[in-house]
Amino acid sequence: MKPADSAAKSADLPRVVPSFLKAFSAYTRRYLRRRFHAVRMLKDGLPPRDPARPVVIFLNHASWWDPLVCLILSRHLFPERTSFAPIEDSMLKRYKFFRHLGFFGVEPSGRGALKFLRVSGAILSSPSNVIWLTPQGRFSDVRERPLRLQNGLGALAAKSEDTIFLPLAFEFTFWNDSRPEILVSFGASIVTGSDPSGSAEEWTKQFSVALAAAQDKLATHSSRRDASEWLTMNEGSSGVNAVYDFWRWLRARIRGQEFAREHPAEVTR
Repeated sequence: MKPADSAAKSADLPRVVPSFLKAFSAYTRRYLRRRFHAVRMLKDGLPPRDPARPVVIFLNHASWWDPLVCLILSRHLFPERTSFAPIEDSMLKRYKFFRHLGFFGVEPSGRGALKFLRVSGAILSSPSNVIWLTPQGRFSDVRERPLRLQNGLGALAAKSEDTIFLPLAFEFTFWNDSRPEILVSFGASIVTGSDPSGSAEEWTKQFSVALAAAQDKLATHSSRRDASEWLTMNEGSSGVNAVYDFWRWLRARIRGQEFAREHPAEVTR
């Protein structure tokens, strides 16, 4: 790479302030603990370890919570990598603190697509970086089929050499606690060659199939409600509500039993 090219790529890299990222990550963990029972990663859906290649993670856009969950996952699963993600330019102007967390603004236009490819190319020039993408471009029900992904993801693959593309399935569901579970699982990785071939449309279709397969697998395991199949990334307190928990505590005391705050139908850990 020429020095001028290297300087241009460095200029395109979004800003990440480690101290700000650490503080915001701690806040996010506490925030999710108050609102969800747990963030669980399927043991059979962990990402591969390959420090020699940059990574692109593309996920179904299930809810408003997705970016916060991705932050938790990045700190748990990719602590040695620097994470980046695109966001609508209007949102970045509204929430300026995202500029310190590796987000970069993209306009929903042809010019925005060119910026996305340019900045993403700069990020993927280093094997220590990872990009998180929601290529559906809108909130979508997890049961929606077929998946419709935007071609920006495929266009990025068509230009990326020796890069890992990882589908990531999200699901928000209730098990047996009063608060919902956040369930996640990676699918099979797809690696672009040293000389990527195929059109953006072909790559997009392949990624759509891979993400749908990851979502279907996640749904199957979710329906089992077997916590032994999962790793807990973040966990809040348990219980249904204060009145019901008091009644259960009193009943346990009368029977000489030990009180467990987990709901009686809760899966074992």
